[in-house]
Amino acid sequence: MAAHRHRRPGEQREAGVPVPPPSGPVEEEAGGCPWGTLVVGTAGPAFEPRPPTGLSYRPDTVCDGWSTDAVDLRLASVRGYQHRYDGRPREDDAAAGWDECTGTVVFAVADGVSEARQPHIGAQLACRCAVEEMLAQVRAGGGFVTDWRRLLSTVHWQLREQAGRLTRARDADVEETAGLLATTLAAGAATPGPGGVEITLVSVGDSGIWTLGHERLRPLAGGKRAGTDGLVSSAVQSLPYVPDGILPLRRSLAPGTTLLVGTDGFGDAVGDGRGDVARLFASELRRPVPPVRFAHLLDFSRETFDDDRTLVALWPRSEGPRCGR
Repeated sequence: MAAHRHRRPGEQREAGVPVPPPSGPVEEEAGGCPWGTLVVGTAGPAFEPRPPTGLSYRPDTVCDGWSTDAVDLRLASVRGYQHRYDGRPREDDAAAGWDECTGTVVFAVADGVSEARQPHIGAQLACRCAVEEMLAQVRAGGGFVTDWRRLLSTVHWQLREQAGRLTRARDADVEETAGLLATTLAAGAATPGPGGVEITLVSVGDSGIWTLGHERLRPLAGGKRAGTDGLVSSAVQSLPYVPDGILPLRRSLAPGTTLLVGTDGFGDAVGDGRGDVARLFASELRRPVPPVRFAHLLDFSRETFDDDRTLVALWPRSEGPRCGR
């Protein structure tokens, strides 16, 4: 089933629509300070963010980064400018883990649906649950996630149980859960093997998957889709609804190629991969960067793009230890 997400003030350009030609170089504010806000093209409005409301602590920005023998991983999730202005919590989330025996890395990104009452809780729970279930399957399946429907069903039931706890209901049904905790989810596993790193992913919703190579971002799957009339719908499929057909995306990640998995706050700004934002990330993420720098890049300012942004990046390792950790 589809859930509709409202358009925020400063309506974003839809994915797939080319970003206009560069209106100027990427700049950094704060008098050239290396940690000033990255401005791409025309900056969005400048203001001091308001603290998020809610009963529990919800950081504005999270980031992580580590390396296994096979891959380098970076992860970041930042609160969008609209939520900073409104004082709402970040509704995106991400999580990652790895299995030491097989070297498989698993990861998940989620975007809580804005119409839900507690979307940030749904996104956080979906990511944590997905990573735990994928690791359990990896350990039992020789390094591979073997049942993607079970993965999504496990997240489905975890969301329903959480909805029951929040509403003090014995058994929250699917519609009640969606109204409280609806969230998108993209989850994947990276399994090292003799031929390189094998990637398998599933996605429910409008998160996107890209590869980066030769300084070009190329969409693989996901994102928003234009209809026959050329318009992009705001309808988003989300959990706890589990789609009937689950077709995992399978790819081999060659050395020199970066995998990116991100929510629509990143994907809408990237568009078809030929605009200013895409060029920024294609240039900066040729090699792993420090985790804090990764989050700094994701927190760029560009007029009208004000949604939460979450991104996971994977680089296959074909050489010794690299700088940037």
